[in-house]
Amino acid sequence: MSTTYDQLVAILTKLHDAPTDRISPEATFAGLDVDSLTMVEISMRIERDLGVPVGDNELQEDLTLDATARLIDSKLAQ
Repeated sequence: MSTTYDQLVAILTKLHDAPTDRISPEATFAGLDVDSLTMVEISMRIERDLGVPVGDNELQEDLTLDATARLIDSKLAQ
């Protein structure tokens, strides 16, 4: 079973063509050049695929992928 981080990376790579060598837990959405429309698509895909609603105010461009995975995990635990 994959981790939340792995699932997030899978969502990100489906929706955004960031080079895989730039994707890491410390990478931010801004650092990966993810635009605002793609951020909305990622949020929608997280809700669809992982069953966790993530609001626009929660998914910010300066958030790291690790912090995003932890946010999702905390919502899953509720």
